[in-house]
Amino acid sequence: DELNKTAERRCAVLDPLEVILDNYPEEQTEKLEAVNNPEDKDAGEREVPFSRRIFIERADFMEDPPKKFYRLAPGREVRLRYAYFITCQSVEKDEKGNIIRLRCTYDPETRGGSSPDGRKVKGTIHWVSAEHAVNVEVRLYDRLFTKEDPEAEGDFLDYINPDSLKVITAKAEPSLKEIAVDQQVQFERLGYFTPDIVDTSADKPVFNRIVSLRDSWAKIAKK
Repeated sequence: DELNKTAERRCAVLDPLEVILDNYPEEQTEKLEAVNNPEDKDAGEREVPFSRRIFIERADFMEDPPKKFYRLAPGREVRLRYAYFITCQSVEKDEKGNIIRLRCTYDPETRGGSSPDGRKVKGTIHWVSAEHAVNVEVRLYDRLFTKEDPEAEGDFLDYINPDSLKVITAKAEPSLKEIAVDQQVQFERLGYFTPDIVDTSADKPVFNRIVSLRDSWAKIAKK
């Protein structure tokens, strides 16, 4: 609750999937306004770059989505936060059948996230411009043990969580390079993070996860 009130928002994609907006001008770049913290009007706004090629979270796309999955899918329209409505037109795969790229179109009349004709979309996803993204080392900390009381189960070493730390390279909006070492931020839709006090630098930003956000789809998928 405290971080929700005080932490500024930034966009970062932890598991990038490339999206090309085929009807967006190839050489065009825009500066879009993004809210720093919807819970704090005094936090102001920032500019985020937008271009023809972007990254979204791989988990925000499904080729054959079940009910209640409101993110991107073939033929489906979603909102890019702070940006436009986009529609997935086709999927590109490698020789092994893995999805490597989405071809989409955007509606230039929906800048800012609303449509002049009043049509609604159920899904809103975050993104970063591929041309402007910075590489950020992200350390995802989780529980050290797989049991609440590992000693009560026997040898506590048998219950060490192999995924208690994952280190990945994320794609992030450029402004993350300017975050102070003692500042906490929310990676939109993902969780709260803070720069590593020892390892982070302007040339190599390093962020540690403080706490994740609830994922409503993950709960549904488990049922």
